[in-house]
Amino acid sequence: MIGVKLRVALVPKARYKGATFTGTPAMAAIGRALLITIVLLGIWEAAVRLLGVPAYILPGPLRIGWAMWDNRTILAQNAVITLGEMLLGLLCGAALGIGCALLMASSATARRAMRPVLLVAQALPVFAIAPLLVIWFGFGLSSKIVMASLIIFFPVASAFHDGLARTDQGLIDLARLHGAGTFSLLRHIRIPAALPALASGLRVATAVAPIGAVVGEWVGASAGLGYLMIYSNARMQTDMVFAALAILLAVALGLFAIVDRALIRMVPWAPQT
Repeated sequence: MIGVKLRVALVPKARYKGATFTGTPAMAAIGRALLITIVLLGIWEAAVRLLGVPAYILPGPLRIGWAMWDNRTILAQNAVITLGEMLLGLLCGAALGIGCALLMASSATARRAMRPVLLVAQALPVFAIAPLLVIWFGFGLSSKIVMASLIIFFPVASAFHDGLARTDQGLIDLARLHGAGTFSLLRHIRIPAALPALASGLRVATAVAPIGAVVGEWVGASAGLGYLMIYSNARMQTDMVFAALAILLAVALGLFAIVDRALIRMVPWAPQT
């Protein structure tokens, strides 16, 4: 009962009403972004035509668009594979980061032992160990998931642990006065208080999720948008490289928008900018 009261006091009344995505300001922002994109693409197309840039160096947007249409089936099939790698990597990396943060918040010994692991995981570039991961886990899905998880793991663990560590000390003292133990504090006070920080970490993780998947496909794969880029680049099909990049960008932006909207609904008391 005490834990419920404390959680009610901790979590302010939600203010989210969906206006973030359906209101006039949001639509105006989307319109401005589309207008700027169209203008930039027009300048790009005009520059390529006026300067006579060879297509194998820099194709124009129209040529890239035709390449996307002509190869739409191949692009769609490879996009599904890359999206699957991103989603599985995001799930595994987020779960690992959340577990690590909870363990460090629960035990000072675990915190001292795991902090160096966090630093090493972030300091060691995944590009450097990607060939080893391919050797250890093979050319299939496993190596791509491990690469994505390694990249996603740190921002989730770091943000969530920081949120757990910054819980209002007054609430913790009040709970302890009523006999709350370590697990009860974590469940009823510290985790709800740290959810906005976790949401921020998950947003960062979603933004970097494509990196692990694509790097893994560059190093060793037989399918995926990263593989398609390497395959096309080796044959001087620059328009296909740009087409794969455009599809990857669309997939990444779509995934981020979905995760961002879900987090706003799940953590409505988190401040929105």
